[in-house]
Amino acid sequence: MADLKSGRGEIFTELNSDNLRKHFRKKNKKLVNKETTVTEAVKDYIKDGDYISVGGFGGVRIPTAILHEILRQEKKDLGFSGHVSTHDCQILSAGKSFNRCDAAYIVGLEARGLSRHARKVFQSGNIKVTEWSNAALSWRFKAAAMGLPFLPAKTMLGTDTFEYSAGKEILCPFTGEKLLALPALHPDVAVIHVHRADVYGNCQIDGIIVADDDIAKAAKKVIITTEKIIDNEEIRNDPGKTIIPFWLVDAVIEVPFGSYPGNMPGEYFSDEEHLFEWLKVENDEAEFEEFLSKNIYSCSDFNEYITKNGGIEKMRKLRRLEKFI
Repeated sequence: MADLKSGRGEIFTELNSDNLRKHFRKKNKKLVNKETTVTEAVKDYIKDGDYISVGGFGGVRIPTAILHEILRQEKKDLGFSGHVSTHDCQILSAGKSFNRCDAAYIVGLEARGLSRHARKVFQSGNIKVTEWSNAALSWRFKAAAMGLPFLPAKTMLGTDTFEYSAGKEILCPFTGEKLLALPALHPDVAVIHVHRADVYGNCQIDGIIVADDDIAKAAKKVIITTEKIIDNEEIRNDPGKTIIPFWLVDAVIEVPFGSYPGNMPGEYFSDEEHLFEWLKVENDEAEFEEFLSKNIYSCSDFNEYITKNGGIEKMRKLRRLEKFI
């Protein structure tokens, strides 16, 4: 008998695929208008204690408006999947919004450096952390999207990451080789920013999709923010572009420049000056509190945040950078 090991990490979401199928069967699949506001979507669909997954990749195509509103509404005790998570993790850490995290890539803002405050939050001991590779987290969403309790893989075997994961070694029933069972990840809420959507929730994404199609299928509830709302006829004219179909989606909000200060592929570049400013002010607690008050807590909506940081002129500049860099 092979000596099969288990990671020491905790599984934070439900694994019973039959229970989850019952939930999805009850979900409204009618073609109804789901347009709402950022404030209402966060109030209606994100509850204290929920587990949330954020779409996009690092600082690319992130749903910033929803993340800011989570802080303004002081949502607490959330679970969070740190799947290639940079500025989104930084925002949620600023509000101390979550107490458990499936972590693959967190705290770092890639070449920009580390978030001092996010690192402090994770080192506080107030967050339960289970570690994975980015591939492992993607495949956990894939398992959930397929309605399976786990998927087998070879990633992380023999590594310290496996030791701190919640994966389990298994034997292949066909070859006898050792594999790693990756448990499905079913978020309570997925929050995803897209290029275009209609009022029913049919979504188009340009460029890299990452795991967002699987995240949307895995989540019990899906909130979509979109650069623009388009007519359903445009969706029907080119159905192959629909990455996330309407029957997965619960709420749709039009938020122009909604990934700011992140990058939106083909639309606008990331605001590197603002991101570096955020990292700088984290070095001083009082300065950081003032920064958050100005840019999040005192803003009535996302448009006010953009206005405070250069408004439409700044966005035109970032659009030029994205088009011609």
